[in-house]
Amino acid sequence: MTFFRQIRAAGLTALLLAAAMPARADIDLGAMDLLTSDSPTSPVPQGFVAGAALIGGQARYEAQDNSLYAIPGFIYFGDQFMFLGDRARYYFHKDENVALYGYGRVRFGNLDPEDSPAFTGMEQRKWQLEGGIGGNIITPYALLTVRANSDVTGRSKGQELLLWADFPILRDNLLIMPGMGLMLRSDKMANYYFGGISESEATAQRPAWDTGTTLSPMTALITSYRFSPNWIGMFAMNYEWYDRDIKNSPIVQHDGELYAGFALGYIW
Repeated sequence: MTFFRQIRAAGLTALLLAAAMPARADIDLGAMDLLTSDSPTSPVPQGFVAGAALIGGQARYEAQDNSLYAIPGFIYFGDQFMFLGDRARYYFHKDENVALYGYGRVRFGNLDPEDSPAFTGMEQRKWQLEGGIGGNIITPYALLTVRANSDVTGRSKGQELLLWADFPILRDNLLIMPGMGLMLRSDKMANYYFGGISESEATAQRPAWDTGTTLSPMTALITSYRFSPNWIGMFAMNYEWYDRDIKNSPIVQHDGELYAGFALGYIW
């Protein structure tokens, strides 16, 4: 199997997890879905995959508990359109070497003053709609991704830039795919969703904090196994090492953020 066909098979395998992954985690599993495969042994089905995932991860803020979710979900892959639950892509160019796409996602809120007395006096961090563009470059050894997106609802008024590399290894119906990259966040995005505290939110126990623009390394591991023509199992994990201006925020709990999940999907 050629490397390009391996990439075809690799990209969709773990994406049921992306459809179910909660907003706090940001595993970008959509980078490799350039083409689908209708092979009964490939871990990449064409069309719909429905199933459920069990996902756990670390809380971002001091007053929050670590989370564990059992979530149903589905994904869809067509020739040009991809849907992953909270995000979607539309490809306007694809060939053997390069893919270009438009990108949209819903980023859900992650802080509500009603959830804990520790957040009293803080502004609720609400959901926002984001849009952007991205591209993939296929090399003999890796799939490279660059993606830029911005708030389009006027909520955080922030932006992100993702630089990522995936290294898929495909053996028959088994996929092992490590990846790594960098996430650059504007000061407005980081302050709104990653630990910023405005002057109006500050108290004696919670001093004002400006994250500024942040740069966080990330790594991920994705595995997938095709049990039969109709069933697929998946595992994914992601860790982000917070920029020091995120991890040193008075309300941020850890030096980074770990999420992992298992999923089982039925191929329609």
